[in-house]
Amino acid sequence: MFFLIFVVVAVAAFVSWRSMRINPNTAGSANISLMVAFGAAAAALSNCFTVIPAGSVGVVDFFGTVSENTLKSGINFVNPLARIVKMSIKTQEIKEVMDVPSKEGLTVQLEVSVLYHLNPEKAADVYKTVGEEYESIILEPQFRSVTRGVTASFEAKALYTSEREHLSQLLLSEIVKATSERGITVESAPLRRVTLPAGLSNSIEQKLQSEQESQRMQFVLTKEKQEADRKRIEAQGISDFQKIVNQGLNSQLLQWKGIEATEKLANSPNTKVIIVGGKDGLPLILDTK
Repeated sequence: MFFLIFVVVAVAAFVSWRSMRINPNTAGSANISLMVAFGAAAAALSNCFTVIPAGSVGVVDFFGTVSENTLKSGINFVNPLARIVKMSIKTQEIKEVMDVPSKEGLTVQLEVSVLYHLNPEKAADVYKTVGEEYESIILEPQFRSVTRGVTASFEAKALYTSEREHLSQLLLSEIVKATSERGITVESAPLRRVTLPAGLSNSIEQKLQSEQESQRMQFVLTKEKQEADRKRIEAQGISDFQKIVNQGLNSQLLQWKGIEATEKLANSPNTKVIIVGGKDGLPLILDTK
């Protein structure tokens, strides 16, 4: 529209300049008309170019006919009569705080986000079939519906414990299925906060503490059992050793060991008196000190 206005102004100013330049009395006005003609022509020419910001694509709408080819970031030459719709393809976030049902029928307050961006290859289709407000028309309703549907298959305890990661992955998978064909790419769906009813939250915490205590006691019992097994094995080893030693001992061996000990003592420099021939046949040793 502005392009046509500038063209009309430029043509009118140029015609006015040609008619006034002949008369010397209107030379000043002719110069003004010429400047207006050049200014309007420059403004009309500028409408033949458009700048698409970084992280966006341009959809060309020529009186209702939408081009399949979108404009990339930077300066683009365009039809001056066409409307250029700039659509962001940057990562964006939708955050929702909603009351969702659990498997037991309880109501849980859930704060969850979804990170998404527009698929640049389908920007023209999204504009034609949905429009510029595609988030509120497609993504937000699907996001709320899928979230409530997924949480309904989980118990409230699962939303409060390690199952949250599994819930987040399942939520992401379902949202992707519902929106990918419509030109929206969902990147992630993190759970930010889960608020359970006060009584239920306390009950779950007490149950978790009881389970942890039970696991700790199980660990202690296992450790004590292992220690008892170790002592039993050690005692068995000592008993076996004593049996082996007792079986190998006899009077001849003891007498031989006594003779060896007497010989070593006799050869030592210490002062002593050795009487050979004791009651049991072994030497009797008396210390003179």
